[in-house]
Amino acid sequence: MALGIHLEWTPNPNTLKYVLNCPVLPSGSLSFSSGEQAQSLSPLADKLLGLPGVASVTLGMGFISITKAAEGEWVRMNDEVVEALEKHFGAGEAVLTEEGLEHLSMQAKKDWSGIESRIEEVLEAEIRPALARDGGDISLERFDGGIAYVHMRGACAGCPSAQVTLKMGIEVRLKEAIPEVQEVVAL
Repeated sequence: MALGIHLEWTPNPNTLKYVLNCPVLPSGSLSFSSGEQAQSLSPLADKLLGLPGVASVTLGMGFISITKAAEGEWVRMNDEVVEALEKHFGAGEAVLTEEGLEHLSMQAKKDWSGIESRIEEVLEAEIRPALARDGGDISLERFDGGIAYVHMRGACAGCPSAQVTLKMGIEVRLKEAIPEVQEVVAL
């Protein structure tokens, strides 16, 4: 089957979402902002970060979000990203190394208990799918003193409407579902 790539704009003008007709990751998402960080985990992310103008890469189950640096120009970058994706997937190369698969697995198996577990259930069932539609993701870092600390990734990181999404969407829903949550803070 030929690789199909569908480009979608996100609410973040600095991030484009490339939807593929094949799986990218088996579950979850991983974000990379340096080639050094990606080198041991994802050959694909490493290649994409090596392209001029690419500031960060988020790999999801069926998409890849590319965030451009200030000097990046979408017209040129888009062609280079599509070419890199076609070459990588066309050659049947792995998206993740064994270490990357282990890292992804460890992220999914955080041993949450109590409130953290309940927060993660709401994030997984309701929030993550909505953010993924826009090329973004969220992960819980910790819950402490009524505050859920989260990381916003992909199109959500640096998005002009991220604060509204965080406070009016995510925080409202978590407070509603879990009374112990008093605030949600992005790290």
